This record gives sequence, C-alpha cells and structure tokens, in this order.
Amino acid sequence: MCRYAFHTYKEPFACFSCRKVFKQTSRWELPEHQRPAHGDPRVVKCPQCSALMADMGHDFKAPKQSAADQWEKIRILYEHGFAFQSCGCCGPGYRPTELEEVYEFIEGQRPKSEGELLLKRFEERSKPTSS
Repeated sequence: MCRYAFHTYKEPFACFSCRKVFKQTSRWELPEHQRPAHGDPRVVKCPQCSALMADMGHDFKAPKQSAADQWEKIRILYEHGFAFQSCGCCGPGYRPTELEEVYEFIEGQRPKSEGELLLKRFEERSKPTSS
C-alpha cells in the first residue's frame, strides 16, 4: 500500500552548500496560485545561504552535517538523477553507502545504447561454456 498517497507530508529539500535539510510544505498544500505547473520543478531557496535546494524525496535521511563525504556522495547521486523518491511501498531502492561506490553504481544504472546491448550479447555468446 502506498503510504504517501493517503496523506500530504512535508517534502525534504537539501542544501549541498550548507549541508542542511529543510522540510517544506507539500506542493499540493500550497495555494493554487503558488503551485508550480504540473511537471515543473519546485524552486526552493535555502533560508541560510539562498542557494537553490534539491528535492530529495520522502525517503531521504540526511547525514550529519560534519559528514562531508556522505554529503558529496548524495550530491553526486542527485546530479545524476538519483533521489530518494518512492511511493512508500518499498523505498527508493539500493543507494551506495560509500563515496567510493558511487561512480560504479551510476555506471551500472546508466541506460545502455542499442550498440552496447548488442556488444554484450556477442560477448555472452563468445564466452566458453563449461561442459
């Protein structure tokens, strides 16, 4: 059951400059004239430094402010399109726990071109079978 579908929750936004998270009123609770158009990103500025904040998703749990490597990991994931969005049923899926694992994770999640998929099939066929 989708736990986020039955109630409006505040949305966590992260500032990578300040390494802070602030929860903002859900876009659905905003007055209609303040609501961004469907599909448009919501623009939220950090109350401390005025930098644009990132919508991290309901399943985001912020690291300690002093954990610079964890914040860097989250920033890299966010810049590559990975946030912590889900419907609430089973979470956002696996996310790397260490900074060193981030680029390998991103490469593994990257959509493959038709040529790369074809090359992989050829490589699979040419592997010796153990019989």
